[in-house]
Amino acid sequence: MESELAEVEDTGRIEGQTALRAVHRYPEVARDLALARRLSPDGALARRLERIYARLHHSLYRPATNLRADVKTLFRREIPEIVHELRHRILVVAAGFALAMAAGWWMVDTHPGLVGLFASQEMIEDVQSGELWTDGLLNVMPSSVLSARIFTNNILVSLTVFCLGAVYGLGTIYIIATNGLFIGGAFAFTARHDLAAGLAEFVVAHGFVELSIIAIAGAAGFSLGEAIARPGHRTRAAAFQRAASRGAKLMFVCCLFLVGAGLIEGYVSPNPDVPLPLRLAIGIAYWIVLMLVLGAFGPLRTTSNAGGSNAIRNKP
Repeated sequence: MESELAEVEDTGRIEGQTALRAVHRYPEVARDLALARRLSPDGALARRLERIYARLHHSLYRPATNLRADVKTLFRREIPEIVHELRHRILVVAAGFALAMAAGWWMVDTHPGLVGLFASQEMIEDVQSGELWTDGLLNVMPSSVLSARIFTNNILVSLTVFCLGAVYGLGTIYIIATNGLFIGGAFAFTARHDLAAGLAEFVVAHGFVELSIIAIAGAAGFSLGEAIARPGHRTRAAAFQRAASRGAKLMFVCCLFLVGAGLIEGYVSPNPDVPLPLRLAIGIAYWIVLMLVLGAFGPLRTTSNAGGSNAIRNKP
């Protein structure tokens, strides 16, 4: 039994006859373990049988893995369910993010000197000289390197927003607020120098998806903090584990879209030859794809609920 278990654990595969033998030996090992514990609880035989029984139990009862089926289930059922559960938090985070942008605009528009809180001196000097800091990015580095740097940074920020939610949501609030203040302040400062239209033209191709994912990451982060503060009928550990597992699945999908957004920001956004209508079409189309994957445009379909209702109807 030990040799067969070692083969299964090393290769991850098991032949039909070997599987049948393991199923038949499972109760036999349990019986032998019970006898060994009764006769010699602290003996070497009992400890060895315990190890064999634990390994055998793990091999028999671990869930089957099928990458294609798991990915299909993730995108068709699990992600829409998670988004549906977090929909109210997403709206709250989006509203808070918009409020932070409005506050950043008001601060810089009322007191222009406060732009130094959000932007570097180099960015400020570029805008004051009539240029955006985004102009000429392709002259500094190629699109491939620029895209890699952008989506790496965006993924890091989104994961930080999500993970810092474990601190009762305070870290998520801080990141959302600072990013909102920066965006609002940047647009207010560029508007004072008649460059806001150029900045909007730069961000329109990738901004819809990136801003949406920030709100989604913030909602997932708040779910971590809520699981600790208000676990409900679950223990705090169980509630946090569930929130972390569901949030990690959602962030995995969001990170895939951030890679695409980074490619758009590296190849399309800084390219002066791409006209505004095409930029807008790319941004809206990519955002619609994100919403379709998240299940935002369709009714929630859950196989478990359907099965449960059928079972209740058919129950005599």
